[in-house]
Amino acid sequence: MRIDAIDMGMKIAGAIVRPLVYVTLCLPAAIVVVTSFTAGESLRFPPEGFSLRWYQAAITSEPFMNALWSSTRLAFIATVLSLTIGLASSFAIDRFRFRGREAFRTLTLSPLVVPMVVLGLALLQFLSWMQLNQTFTGLLIGHVLITLPYVVRTLTASFVLFDRTLEQAAMNLRAPPWRVLRRITLPLIGPALVSASVFSFVTSFGNITLSVFLGFAGETTLPVQIFTYVEHGYDPILAAVSTIVILVTLIVIAIVEKLVGMETVA
Repeated sequence: MRIDAIDMGMKIAGAIVRPLVYVTLCLPAAIVVVTSFTAGESLRFPPEGFSLRWYQAAITSEPFMNALWSSTRLAFIATVLSLTIGLASSFAIDRFRFRGREAFRTLTLSPLVVPMVVLGLALLQFLSWMQLNQTFTGLLIGHVLITLPYVVRTLTASFVLFDRTLEQAAMNLRAPPWRVLRRITLPLIGPALVSASVFSFVTSFGNITLSVFLGFAGETTLPVQIFTYVEHGYDPILAAVSTIVILVTLIVIAIVEKLVGMETVA
């Protein structure tokens, strides 16, 4: 009876806590979205009337649109490089036993535990020494560094559940290694690759701390642009830009979820 009472209490607590968690997570974004449609001149909730004027201002704003393009381009390139390096690293960690294997695994995941401010300052000094500071290459190196752990972690977990007998059967049929990789390995870890891509892209796109250290006037990312704008003004264009970013993110997640679901069913 006592165990049943405890179980009932846990279920009741879960039924109360879960909605509160969801509301806490979603409410700030919902307020931003609603505020973006205000007709007033100030960023306040509830909004003053309804208008799309701030979306028009955001779309026609050259600084914000340039920053959006810079963030998208940077996140895309960083994602491609992180997937390439992370796939090779995860494959080596899973398939080979070599000296320093655990140290190598820890090294690839270390950016997750190092404070971002410390990492940004260290990268700034290193890139200055390499004469790569204030360049797109230096900024890209920093973003690859912070996105790589998510790729390695996701793909390593996928390789643990990987059925290697399928690869062995293909090699027994004299399939060359490249064909085994292209026709067997990559399709089987396809959902993990998609998930790693999403983690990598979102992490790079939304990063602000590292971008403040490594960015420069010709390559300002959207989070840095928003942060800089807040220092000088506080009008509803910020809510409109944030809503556009939220909408794009939700569309990307929905597409990825659809693709991963179809891949899993197949």
